[in-house]
Amino acid sequence: MKKENLFKILTALLFVQIGLVALFSKFPNQIENLYANGFYAYWSIFLRKLFGWIPFSIGDILYISVIIFIIRYLYLLIKSKRRNYKMLFFQVFGFFSIVYFLFYFFWGLNYSRIPLANKLALQLEPYQIEKLNIIADKLIVKVNQTHIQLVSNDTLKVDNPNTKNEILQKTVVGYKNLEKILPEYRYHPPSIKNSLWSLALTYMGFTGYLNPFTGEAQVNYLAPKYALPMTSSHEVAHQLGIASESEANFIGYLAATHHDDLYFQYAGYLAALRYVLLDIYRSDKDLYQLYIKKLNKGVLKNIKESRDFWASYENPAEPLFKLFYDNFLKYNQQKDGLESYNQMVALLVAYDKKHPL
Repeated sequence: MKKENLFKILTALLFVQIGLVALFSKFPNQIENLYANGFYAYWSIFLRKLFGWIPFSIGDILYISVIIFIIRYLYLLIKSKRRNYKMLFFQVFGFFSIVYFLFYFFWGLNYSRIPLANKLALQLEPYQIEKLNIIADKLIVKVNQTHIQLVSNDTLKVDNPNTKNEILQKTVVGYKNLEKILPEYRYHPPSIKNSLWSLALTYMGFTGYLNPFTGEAQVNYLAPKYALPMTSSHEVAHQLGIASESEANFIGYLAATHHDDLYFQYAGYLAALRYVLLDIYRSDKDLYQLYIKKLNKGVLKNIKESRDFWASYENPAEPLFKLFYDNFLKYNQQKDGLESYNQMVALLVAYDKKHPL
């Protein structure tokens, strides 16, 4: 078969795949049973066994290789005096067709699963400021309590004494504890790694990501260490097939706060509180300031540490990366895009009704 014909077929298949993914999204029960709890459950374990023991990220190396290939391809294209633009069109879309297939086959169909709230029998309802007040008060108590157990006085910020690799290794413990109450979130074997792309992730404004092609959970090792337990717990949730960012936040929070290590609990409670306070800030800025005053001074220093870190890496390209990811999430049924990260608050409020903090 001629290359041109092959790329034409792949291009045609791209549009077929887009239609099929849209169709599959209409059948969450089948996706849940046949894909998420069927093929993907076994495939993800296979990938973690295949790559988890390797100390560095195979997925990051794969991306580097693809980028080098694209740069070389563009160089040869520019250098060439004879260009077949028709062939170029089919090559580009043919390549994208392969990537699209691998992404959705290996992981992406998890976007079409049954919502987590349905699986946990949670009643999601529009919440008023009064409900936010209740959950905020509870989380502030938890944050302040865990904070004071980790420092000698309440004016000091938390500095996790574990190395970043030790934090990644300890993430498994939170999921072992969570498994006792939610058996479907059994996590073994592990595959959590520092990303070779951490500097790039920082400039893009991301704390980590899941590589859907190798099944590795990647964390940004440059980000403040106190928050790393929550980041690693969030990425493991993605490994377990939770595609929604709000749901991954929520399961990551549960895993972190069920951990035996107080540093994990602190990171989980503080992450949840910051999402709740953001919702309060949007509704009532004066009330937000009152809640801020209730926090230990050391907690505020950790919050400032995080804000200062991300502010130091702000750049003109970051909004473009976030715009791309925002639209990517919207394409994959997360209608609020990047705002969907904050939708975990609705899950927190609903969960608190059944399992009070």
